[in-house]
Amino acid sequence: MADHLIALFSLAWLLWIALVAVGLILERRSPAATLAWLLALLFMPYFGFLVYLLFGPRRLHRRRRRYGRARERLIQSTRDLRPDQAIPRHFPDAGLARQLALLLERVGQGAPVPAAGVTLLETGDACFESIEAAIAAATHHIHLEYYLWTPDRIGARLRDLLAAKARAGVRVRLLLDAIGSDRANRRFLRPLRDAGVQVAWFNPIGLRRLRLRYVNFRTHRKIVVCDGKVGFTGGINVSDAHSDVHNGPDAWRDTHLRIEGEPVHRLQFIFLEDWYFATDQAPFEPEFFPRFAATAGPWLQIVESGPDNDRHAIAKLYFAAITGAQQQLLLATPYFVPSEALTAALVTAALRGVEVRVLAPRQSDSRLVSAAARSYYDELVGAGVTIYEYGPPMLHAKLLVVDERIATVGSANFDNRSLALNFEAIAVLYDAGLAGQLARGFAIDLRRANRYVKPGRRATLSQRLGESTARLLSPLL
Repeated sequence: MADHLIALFSLAWLLWIALVAVGLILERRSPAATLAWLLALLFMPYFGFLVYLLFGPRRLHRRRRRYGRARERLIQSTRDLRPDQAIPRHFPDAGLARQLALLLERVGQGAPVPAAGVTLLETGDACFESIEAAIAAATHHIHLEYYLWTPDRIGARLRDLLAAKARAGVRVRLLLDAIGSDRANRRFLRPLRDAGVQVAWFNPIGLRRLRLRYVNFRTHRKIVVCDGKVGFTGGINVSDAHSDVHNGPDAWRDTHLRIEGEPVHRLQFIFLEDWYFATDQAPFEPEFFPRFAATAGPWLQIVESGPDNDRHAIAKLYFAAITGAQQQLLLATPYFVPSEALTAALVTAALRGVEVRVLAPRQSDSRLVSAAARSYYDELVGAGVTIYEYGPPMLHAKLLVVDERIATVGSANFDNRSLALNFEAIAVLYDAGLAGQLARGFAIDLRRANRYVKPGRRATLSQRLGESTARLLSPLL
């Protein structure tokens, strides 16, 4: 009897592996990734099963369809409020900028539009002060979406301000990621709910509801929209970690944007899309998309990406921007774990004479990510890429500057998690003034960084093994 049960179990196990293998093959991922998953399932059956259950390369399936319905309903409901446009004829650049704008428009990101104003916020305290001022001035609605909101002094201060605005009659909606903001418990959020703030969780995790398989899909976005007129996005979370006032010299280095005018419509649309996905509620009001007078301000394109579709807009943008650079490429990222395509793009750009500079933390908040990043350094440096290691403190800024004419600022890191697994948002700035300002900030950051030099002696076996093992795990980092 026992032999029959073992045989039956083994047969069921092999059948399950066969079905998973068919699914992996049909997804048409890279051959290396597909083979890695198959080998893990075959030679690490129990551990491999657990990893596949939590982090396997599945799309959101039903949730993806639900996200698609949310997007379609928003498009239909807001068509008259935010008409889609092709790239305007008076868009100022006929070169790389127009090519990038066309690429993004063709992958569903809308056209670039001029902003009434854009302000770079290069410290956490400046960012929080600007957000609080916009919230204080709001009269109709305030929408916020954050990956990380910590129940510390900054978090409590912003919470109390939102509660006060809600009591004054302003509609406030707050969307938090269920994993990134897991420390913001019911007790911390109670003042918001008591004041009438609507609080929702993105992709909540629960054993009873069998949601473990969605643990890998997070909203990493940082979005604030006030009255549909002023918006914020970038890399700064709501946390004391970003504040010089509260964290002193250990405050994280980061970059954020304050945006006024037409580009805020796109941030609003992304927030409402995520709100509908999380709550099944789709509030639509004309005040969400106010009309703006014509302006000659800097041109922006708000870009989103996530596992709900296969467009991979941010990854395509990074690749096209790197391969299109002619003179200089500046990249700052806290998590530098590039794909094969992006590694090849950086190497090729350096070999054809582009000055390529990469700024990454000396030690990120993840030892595994730091080890994986260093496994790429020698190849890149050998091709002519210059790599600088920042800090301490922690570098958390995510920006790209191309030829001091085009730049990006947002939430997306230079790794597979941001470019394939997380929901992200960035702003593309087609403006030499803003790009030049970011380039000057990059040069200032280099003063707190050391240039990476290939070690004269071969690294120890344990170090090479550790970095190589971390690199194998890079699709999950």
